[in-house]
Amino acid sequence: MENLNIKGIRIGLGRPVICIPVVAEGKEEIISRIRELGEKHAPMIEWRADLFENVQDPEQVKEILEAVKDAVPDTVFLFTIRTVKQGGRGEMEEKMILYLNELAAKSGCVDLIDLEFFEATRPEKAIRRLQRMGVRVIASHHDFQETPDNRILRMLLEQMEAGGADIAKLAVMPKNAGDVLRLMALTNEVREKYPDLPVVTMSMGGLGVLSRIGGELSGSCITFGAHGAVSAPGQLQADELGDILDTIHKSMSGK
Repeated sequence: MENLNIKGIRIGLGRPVICIPVVAEGKEEIISRIRELGEKHAPMIEWRADLFENVQDPEQVKEILEAVKDAVPDTVFLFTIRTVKQGGRGEMEEKMILYLNELAAKSGCVDLIDLEFFEATRPEKAIRRLQRMGVRVIASHHDFQETPDNRILRMLLEQMEAGGADIAKLAVMPKNAGDVLRLMALTNEVREKYPDLPVVTMSMGGLGVLSRIGGELSGSCITFGAHGAVSAPGQLQADELGDILDTIHKSMSGK
């Protein structure tokens, strides 16, 4: 398997990378939290820009990116606008989302951009354009109602792969333990079929916690851990999550 290497951080093999979302609303708090996580050498930070109170003001978004650029030299920085349809607060036209994504791509601060694949009119074109600007793209899809059957789950991930995504992300809501185990097994199948595609999957809510800690087994290469406020139901705190992942990794690697 070819793993993705960004700033020396490998995404796609072994212990999943912990990504810590920043979910603040005010500009100064956003900058402060990103700088704090950068000083702690967090491996990956996600700025949930849809939660920023002035996200529709491109100049203010640009100011934040410029203010934190020097704080994340060794941290993978993910820029995300999560729309209301996908569980976020972003209420804006697709044209504005694309503009902000391109602004982030040109900032010199951002390494990864989350693109809601099935909300975009022409996702393949958007992915290629962002990649040409020097960033990698996570194609994502969230289902807060259920865990679709395997045929649909597989189709969603395969369409993201065919669309040129650097990473494919799928988050779903389980109704029972079988849904969680089914998603993890399917993730492993996709990893084996598409070994060059890093995949991120998770079952949300408390029932899905196993999917958040079992990525080294299933093949899910990024897991989200909170530093304070959570950005999705079922997230563990990052420090606790790190300890669990370390224990699993030591056991699986025989160390």
